[in-house]
Amino acid sequence: MSDNWIVGNLQHALDVWNGKLSEIWQLVSQTPETFKGGTIWDVIINIHGALQAIGLALLVIFFITGVIKTCGSFVEAKKPEHAVKLFIRFGLAHMIVTYGLDLMLAIFKIVQGITTTIMQTAGFGNSATATLPSELIQTIESCRIF
Repeated sequence: MSDNWIVGNLQHALDVWNGKLSEIWQLVSQTPETFKGGTIWDVIINIHGALQAIGLALLVIFFITGVIKTCGSFVEAKKPEHAVKLFIRFGLAHMIVTYGLDLMLAIFKIVQGITTTIMQTAGFGNSATATLPSELIQTIESCRIF
């Protein structure tokens, strides 16, 4: 390492760059379960359980409200097309409420895989650190202006 202040500043800037780039890579490649030791994920799972129970209760209420609004009488609800449409909507909503977190995690893993592939293709995925070339250091030190 040189005691030239220009080389020192450039090397310090490259060290900061390398540190921040490794932090970004760590954040991008980390799963939600391992982020901050998993404590935040445990809180999210607890909140999700409570919200899922509320969501299922609201689903039943809105399903009954939808049946009442759609069908003026139960004679209309006995028609196969109305009944099938109502139960398909109920089934889809039930699946979204029940498997919403799993769906979100699957989408997250797909996006994370795409991002990781892009970063590795661009050359940011490896652990190579940026350093000053020795020729540049020699050229700066041979310059006697400063």
